[in-house]
Parts: sequence; C-alpha cells; structure tokens
Amino acid sequence: MMEKVNVFTSGDDGYHTYRIPALLASPAGALLAFCEGRRNSRSDHGDLDLLVKRSNDGGVTWSDQVVVYGEEGEITIGNPCPVMDADTGTIWLPFCRDNDSVLITSSADDGQSWTEPRDITGDVKREDWTWYATGPGVGIQLRRGKYRGRLVIPCDHRAPELYNNGSHAIFSDDHGKSWQLSEAIQPGANECQVVELEDGTLMMNMRMQLHHQGYRSVSFSQDGGATWSALQHDEYLNCAICQASLIECEEELIFSGPVPPGDPSAERGERVDMTVRLSEDEGGAWPLRRVLHEGPAAYSCLCALPDGGIGCLYEGGEEHAYEHLVFARFTREWLEAGG
Repeated sequence: MMEKVNVFTSGDDGYHTYRIPALLASPAGALLAFCEGRRNSRSDHGDLDLLVKRSNDGGVTWSDQVVVYGEEGEITIGNPCPVMDADTGTIWLPFCRDNDSVLITSSADDGQSWTEPRDITGDVKREDWTWYATGPGVGIQLRRGKYRGRLVIPCDHRAPELYNNGSHAIFSDDHGKSWQLSEAIQPGANECQVVELEDGTLMMNMRMQLHHQGYRSVSFSQDGGATWSALQHDEYLNCAICQASLIECEEELIFSGPVPPGDPSAERGERVDMTVRLSEDEGGAWPLRRVLHEGPAAYSCLCALPDGGIGCLYEGGEEHAYEHLVFARFTREWLEAGG
C-alpha cells in the first residue's frame, strides 16, 4: 500500500517556493511537516521563513501552515532538523539564520506552540567556519548504552581549508538545555543524517561534494557522536548529488533519495525518481528498492509512523522538483513488491 498527498504547493499562501522538508511524529502521534517558505524566489537565500503543518490522521489531511519563526526583510531562516525527546515529551527544533547563526526552539505541547528561539551559535560552531546548516532532516535520541537519552543533530559546515565542506553533529546530554559540538568529518562531506545501530554505534550518512562518483559516504562514532571515524565511500549505496534521508525502523535501515548519475532515469535530469531502499544488515547491502515518485524529485525526509507504516515528505513535481512537498505513506510490503 502506498498513498500520496500534496502538503505544500509552491505559489500558495504567499510563498513562491516551499523547500527543505523535515517530518516528525509527535509524542501524541501527530505528524509535523516542517519546511522553508521562500517568499520571493526559489533561491536558497532571501526572505525565508520556517513553517509547519500538522496532521492528526496519519497524513490524510493537513492543517493550515503556521510560521514557527521568521524575520522581516531578506533574512534566511531555514534548515529545520527536529528531534523528539521521548523522556520529556519535548520537541526540539534547531535551525539556522543566514547560514551563520544556529538557533533552537522547542515545544512542550506536541508541536502546537513554540518557545522564543535562543542562539546557541557560540556552543556549536567553530569561529573559522564560514557557513553552517543544521540537518536538514531529523535528529535522533540515543536508545542504547552509556549515552542513552542523548539528543544528536546531524549538521554540515564550510571551513577555510582546502576541500572545505564537512559534516559534524551537535548533541545534548541534559534534554536540550545545553549543546555541544562534535569533531568534524572532512573533506568534502555535506548534508547528512545519522542513525544508531544495534550495538550503539552511530553511523553518519553523507552527501559528498568531493570525489562523488555517485556514492554516499559514511562515518562511524563509538562515543555517541562526539568523535567520528575517517569518512569512507559507501560502494553499495549511490545517489544523486543531493540531500537524502536515512532512518532506522524495526532494526532495518531505510533510505530515500534521487537516482544516481549513470542510472538510466538520470538522463532526464540530475535529480529525478525519488527512490526508497531498505537494508536488513545495517547498510551492508540494500536488496530492496522501489521508486516512490517518477519524475523530478530532490530532498526528502523519512519517518517511522505510529501505526507501523513509513512516511516520506519529499520535494517533487512533473516539470521540476520544487512544485510540491509531497507526503507519501507506504508499508514494507509495498517496498518488497518492488523487488
């Protein structure tokens, strides 16, 4: 079974374009769809607001959009990367201002309202970094071992060194009160997502800007995300040069992203055919795959749904990838039927 609904449509409600999806299941089981609302153009920079819509029926219908945070004028607010603290019920939502400052807001009422954001830049950004992005996608709360309860947010940055894109994490051990910065993963890494494996190891899965060749890259942490191994190309998982999503669900990994260069579909464009894949061995192989959306598609965010299904909020359209933010819900059986 697979069903779809358009959640945000570019041109509606005063915004030229909606981009950069993030999808989270709330403590009460609602779905929260976050994104950037770009008022005047499709550009990554300009008058951008952070928006959310809510679904109380598993993604069938969605509320009107609400501005979580925005500022007057040409201020870029974006890169949502929410995480839910299961111990307290609080939803934490870090985001960026002008890709320079890192702000964080929270909700203690299931995403109905949000606190005034506070600036945590001084705790989570090196002074020499010239660009910063939280996520985009979602963070995780660790469930195993010594670091159980830690909140981990995947991020990326630009440093002054040669081949200067890099990934990193920020994390909190006190339920969001304070945040710390991990070491950087360089060179060439970019937007990323993190999952916790069965033995408590964290795996960061990264978009690569350098020596891409159609592959994702991975790095591993044995200390809850504070330090990371040297990055390595994942020869079993390829994708377009694009953000992608990765989650752990019932001890399996699920990945979503556009098809890679060299795929026959890629002849139609560099970001096409949103494809979902499943690994039963923590990323060692990806035997199951199925196209979720044929045609232009770009960023995505997966979510394990309260009813046992899987949700994906993704950018997609017919003429270009940024026509809609689409919510799709599907089952493992649907994925298996794709071979």
